This record gives sequence, C-alpha cells and structure tokens, in this order.
Amino acid sequence: MDVGFIGLGLMGRPMALNLIAAGHAVHVWSRRRESMQPLLAAGAGDCASAAEVARRAAVTISMVADAPDVEQVTLGADGVAAGAAAGHIHVDMSTIAPAAAQAIAARLAECGVTLVDAPVSGGEPGAVAATLTIMAGGDAAAFERVLPLFRAMGKSVTRIGGSGAGQVAKACNQILTGVGVAAVAEAFNFARKSGVDAARVREALLGGFAYSRILENHGQRMLERNFKPGFKAWMHHKDMRIVMGEAHRLGLALPSAAATAQMFNAMVGSGLGEDDSVAMLKVLENMSGGPDA
Repeated sequence: MDVGFIGLGLMGRPMALNLIAAGHAVHVWSRRRESMQPLLAAGAGDCASAAEVARRAAVTISMVADAPDVEQVTLGADGVAAGAAAGHIHVDMSTIAPAAAQAIAARLAECGVTLVDAPVSGGEPGAVAATLTIMAGGDAAAFERVLPLFRAMGKSVTRIGGSGAGQVAKACNQILTGVGVAAVAEAFNFARKSGVDAARVREALLGGFAYSRILENHGQRMLERNFKPGFKAWMHHKDMRIVMGEAHRLGLALPSAAATAQMFNAMVGSGLGEDDSVAMLKVLENMSGGPDA
C-alpha cells in the first residue's frame, strides 16, 4: 500500500520504519528535516509538505503532539486536505481530545477526506517492536481498509466505534495508566519510608490481586531508578489535561484522575517533564524528605 507518514518523533519514526519493513511504500514529511533522515535512508519517499504526502498516497498517517498540530497538518495551507483526492483516508494516531477529533473529522469530510482516529498505547518500546495497542474510531469501511497498516505497527487493534471513540478509549487508558503509576510510586515510597525493601514488597504483590502490568514493568523501572523516557511525563501531563477537560465538558467527577493530573503538574513544574512518567516516584520522595531520608 502507498502510505504517507507525517510526524517522525519518538513514536512516529519507528512506526513508519515498521511500515517499510512490512513492505509498504512510505512517503514522509516532518517539520524537522533531520527527523526524516532515518526514513529516507530506509527507502521512504521525500516530501516537502503534508500536502505532497497526500498527493503521493491514498492513505496518510499523522503522529504529532496535540490537536492544534493535527489541525495544522490536515487542514492547514499545505496540509493533507490540500493535496488529497476524493476518497482519501487520513489516520491520526496522535492523542487528542475526542471532541477535537470529531471536529477535525467533520471538516475533513467536507474536503472528501475520511478521518480514522487511532491513538496508541505502548510507548516507544511498543512502537519499535510493532506491539502497540491501537484504539480506533471512525467509519467501519475506512478502518477495514487501513487494518493492514495497523497490523504492521501493533499487536492489538480494536475499532471502538464512531468518530472520536478511539480517543475516548485512549483517555480511559491514560486514566488507568496514570493512576496506576501514581499508586505504584506511592506504595514504593511508603515501603521505603517504613524501612522495608520495596523490591521485596513488589515481589510479594506480584503474586496477589495487586498484580498489574504497571507494577511489573513500571515498578521494576522505579526500583532500578531508570527514568529514561519511553513515554515522557509532559506527554502524560498533556493527556491528563485532555481527560480533565473532557470531564469538565461532560460534568463528570473523576477524583482519582484529578489527583493524578496534579502529580503530573508537579512533575512538569519541577523540571521532570522530559523524564519518563515513572519519575513520579521522585516527586513523592522529594515531598517526604528525599529518597534516603
């Protein structure tokens, strides 16, 4: 399949490389030309704009930071809509607000472009290994058409429902993972301040009802104090802002999510935004006298 890829950062670059490895012809554009070099070296087509990407491919994919970026690369002067032929499918794999995805989908539809919102979970390791969890919303026929692309990038692919439904699922994912990271960090900090080996606590908890992938994987990284980003804290901070914005819009009480959003606020405010989200442990330690207090 001829496919265009827009946005070649921490996640987008390995995702696009996996499409090439699966045999798809990939055409790329990024605002930072240096981000394109690994793709060009792997045989990707070199494009000067998102519009040119859309002219070369019947399906385009974007993986950018937030809704304004999605709007710019799809509906801007040199965006996808400017170069797409009628019947074009655009897949946005960024994490944005469900309402924003629905609004962008409506505007693209006026230009003859169908939007599939398909945010992902799995971080950089999942992007590299092509084991991402992909949550999609939008037209069922368009989803089926791009399913081979999803299968080249992920191991779990689910169409949730109509436009914006993928983003709703991703918001739910970020609530669960964010609250989970906060809970593990609190538990480990509590254990250490109580004079108990947090590694032994984790070992015991993995055998009971407290088991979770977050305790297993993120917990191990906390024990190792490995805060190298697989998913940067500022990105989870942005995602929790989306969650709370939707909660306000819908009039929902999300108390655990709200408390976790505040912890991510503290992370970014204290200069930990570029660290992995598991560095929340450092915030809690600092609030209680430091890791060795």
